[in-house]
Amino acid sequence: MSEKKRPSAKYKIDRRLGCNLWGRPKSPYNKRQTAPGQHGQRRGKMSDYGLQLMAKQKLKGHYANIGEKQFRRYFAEASRLRGDTGQNLIGLLERRLDAVIYRCKFVPTIFAARQFVSHKHILVNGKCVNIPSYQVKPGDVIEIKEASRQLALVQQAEEDPSRDTPEYIEVDAKARKATFLRTPKLEDVPFATQMEPQLIVEYYSR
Repeated sequence: MSEKKRPSAKYKIDRRLGCNLWGRPKSPYNKRQTAPGQHGQRRGKMSDYGLQLMAKQKLKGHYANIGEKQFRRYFAEASRLRGDTGQNLIGLLERRLDAVIYRCKFVPTIFAARQFVSHKHILVNGKCVNIPSYQVKPGDVIEIKEASRQLALVQQAEEDPSRDTPEYIEVDAKARKATFLRTPKLEDVPFATQMEPQLIVEYYSR
């Protein structure tokens, strides 16, 4: 997807889901709170199924529009783990390498994070990893390759005042290096809009 198409795709997701999914100042949802289309779709009272589906679409969309097949795999894995399935799902998604470097403010968007990892700009524990879905573990050290540290994209992300790094990641912004401290809970994650993983559990449990 080209640079030009990507922002418009992000904004279309915002309008379709009826929220500013990433808290971006330029989101058209800030000005025009309707669904895409000439007149916007009228939003009536949603059924339980509609609410569950919307919760799933919001969470998938937030992580650069993860495909349904992959998202189902995350849910199946979250169900197998001990504890609350909804919390486990959030933990697995936040351990994705692209999500971690987005939270570190190494790149400006989650879409850029996926591309940044794929283009081999990231080291995990000193080794190049180019799989955006790679599962980071507590204690892992994530850093931008030295040759990539001065890229305009990296500088742009660092200067963005609208995002803070969460407490479950320790970031050394100067060295472009971070340590993933622990798997977060839902309440730890700086989502710009309310996420409801419990509704997703209900959706898949129908």
